Amino acid sequence: MPDLPTPKDAAEAALFSECWDAVLSYADLCTSGSTAANQLAREAFALGIYEARAAEDGTARGAGRRSSRLPRIPLLLTAVRNTAAAWEAEGQGHKLDPDLRLWLNSDKAWRYTGPPLSRPIALRGLRDMGEADATLLWLAEVEALPLRSVVRRQGLDPDTSVEELNQVRGLFRDRCHRNHLDTPMSAECRSYVRLLDAVTRSPGAETPDDLSRHLATCVECAEAAACLRLHGGGLPAALAGGVVGWGGLAYLERRRRAAEVRLGAGRPDAPDPEREAERAAASSARLRRGGLLLAAVLVSGAALAASLMPFGDGDMDTGAQGGPTDSSPVAGPGSFPASGTPSASARPSAGSPAPSDSGTTGTGGSTGDEKSDPEPQGTSSSTAAAGEPGGGAACTVAYDLVNQWPDGFQATVTVTSATALDSWRVAWSFQDGQHVDQMWDASVAQQGTRVTATAADYNRSVAANGTLTFGFLASWDDKNPAPAGFTLNGRTCEGP
Repeated sequence: MPDLPTPKDAAEAALFSECWDAVLSYADLCTSGSTAANQLAREAFALGIYEARAAEDGTARGAGRRSSRLPRIPLLLTAVRNTAAAWEAEGQGHKLDPDLRLWLNSDKAWRYTGPPLSRPIALRGLRDMGEADATLLWLAEVEALPLRSVVRRQGLDPDTSVEELNQVRGLFRDRCHRNHLDTPMSAECRSYVRLLDAVTRSPGAETPDDLSRHLATCVECAEAAACLRLHGGGLPAALAGGVVGWGGLAYLERRRRAAEVRLGAGRPDAPDPEREAERAAASSARLRRGGLLLAAVLVSGAALAASLMPFGDGDMDTGAQGGPTDSSPVAGPGSFPASGTPSASARPSAGSPAPSDSGTTGTGGSTGDEKSDPEPQGTSSSTAAAGEPGGGAACTVAYDLVNQWPDGFQATVTVTSATALDSWRVAWSFQDGQHVDQMWDASVAQQGTRVTATAADYNRSVAANGTLTFGFLASWDDKNPAPAGFTLNGRTCEGP
């Protein structure tokens, strides 16, 4: 496969980073471990971007041309699924999730690669839409991004965002209805087409008993009903399941969780979504100033980190998808494309500032005065022991400078804890005025030079001798030396 072309501009590099986040999240669902997840994500990202570029240049053939009309993120998720299928065929199936292997060898997988008229209604409907409309629908419904931000990014009026989305939903329904009519079906299914259309148009319409029994036994008609019924909140699941296939509902839940963490949903001090959107736009402007270097990063293969959001507490019923019920974050040192591999830059999720025990403010409200470490000093049961028997350190730290450009940098912190943790806070001091702008897999607070990263809801627990990993983007001026004074829940760590 040819090398990945260089990005055309910084805006495209930013798009790549957003896509890498989604690709790595789905790849983690599809594999049996973090190493395999990163390998699958790298191969699939390279394949998907190559096919998208080839389609844009008019050189695509076969599957690349057929999938070129999907928005960028679902196109790349399809590349993950196709790459997983190739692994299975090439004898690398042991790297995949066992349920995915069963799915890949079933008739369910064939529907996504078989004759076009036999493919899921949602997949065909999304492909038949214009790129801008399909992108808006996917980002708002599946990726759960703030609607006004999505509309603004596409150059539309944010004040009419709800109307725009409703129009796009209606367009999607129209395309799905036409595709349903074109689908080869039995006489029984054909007899219910008009009734199904009528029932799904009205929120108050009751489903006749005979139609209800038919939908309970016919997969194709049930899928069509989910796409045609725009009310009731089932459209995101219909899109994710119909386009992604295996693990679609699990992926959807991950993206919901990611959006909640980004916006601080459910917290009393939750930030205003519009303000967060403005902050994200300002951060994007900073990254665009380093556009040329970001482009070089994509070519060389030094990828930015990704945020992975698993389901949260409890199991999730994935229904007919057969997807896994849980998975762990995989982003960390060594998890990004190496030199010579087509790479991806990742858009990290902005960590929501969390109040600390000493009144630490978030990154947007630094007091400018350096204070004592705001971590709890041994108050958690997880910090009862100072270290290993024999006086060893309670923790060790690895600090990895992943990438650096003229006014900013990206880094990853990995901490190995000698004892089991049920929650954690990692703190350190910058030595030359650096300031954290965004963080993923943890929330961030900074006072002067002292930074504190607090566990997210999904990665609080760490086994004895286990590791925790998070990453961040930060700004710097004259120098950018490695930080010092790392602590874990108030205990000094060995490291840089």
